[in-house]
Amino acid sequence: MRDNGRVTSATRQPETAADTLPPRLIATDLDGTLLRDDKSVSPRTVAALAAAEEAGIEVFFVTGRPARWMDVVSDHVHGHGLAICGNGAAVVDLHGGPGSHRFVKVRELERANALDAVRLLRDAAPGTVYAVEQTYGFYQEPAYPKLHMEIPDSLAPAEELLSPDHRAAAEPVLKILAYHPEMDPDAFLTLARLAIGDRANVTRSSPSALLEISGPGVSKASTLALCCAERGISHEQVVAFGDMPNDVEMLTWAGRSYAMGNAHPDVVAAASGQTVANNEDGVAVVIERLVAERLRPRA
Repeated sequence: MRDNGRVTSATRQPETAADTLPPRLIATDLDGTLLRDDKSVSPRTVAALAAAEEAGIEVFFVTGRPARWMDVVSDHVHGHGLAICGNGAAVVDLHGGPGSHRFVKVRELERANALDAVRLLRDAAPGTVYAVEQTYGFYQEPAYPKLHMEIPDSLAPAEELLSPDHRAAAEPVLKILAYHPEMDPDAFLTLARLAIGDRANVTRSSPSALLEISGPGVSKASTLALCCAERGISHEQVVAFGDMPNDVEMLTWAGRSYAMGNAHPDVVAAASGQTVANNEDGVAVVIERLVAERLRPRA
């Protein structure tokens, strides 16, 4: 189902002190956050996720990864089976297992907006190269580096990949990826946001100068807000974890949020708290405390 209609506000509204409300949902990034650097989920984290679900706290994985890269956590989705992928561009049911996922919600990047973004960023940062992430396909320019261990479905200039005549034109575009071989990552992000303006949402999650460009208003935060609204969960009842700029909006929106010990400075500034690094099971450390508080008998 495609959905680019009205978006629930992803701006935190401080009606109630979040610390006074028991959490109902945990939203966690994956790479650099829940996953260790070797991309594994530690036994301690597996146990913490299970304990949270057993205590009645839903766990949502909220990631920049495409759905086809979700096998690393597909065994840990528990009851609802849903994950937010592509920085909010898709809500995916992972119950079918690797290769059998189902798109529940798609918030696509319109091709006209994508073409505008490509043109504007080419002008602002010559040397930028692109890849196109669609619901079931991955396409790239010939000069785009092998940043992802996969074979693209086709090679062509971005303008051709995004044209209405391309063979995959009927398939929604989730995001485009823009890579620059020389620029500083944060400087590239700032430049791209200024150049592209409100035609698309621009962020990054990589340590390199690799940007992720989604539809206007599409972010981890806005899609998480939609999922929570459908469940009657307020932002004060959400606890979020992240480490990179693509997590900033989500951490700002959630009632309680934690930057990892390895987080980007902008993430530390956005979060209401901080935990230890991903390799030290920082997410599990906080979840264990939350579950203990929820199960503690009240006087």
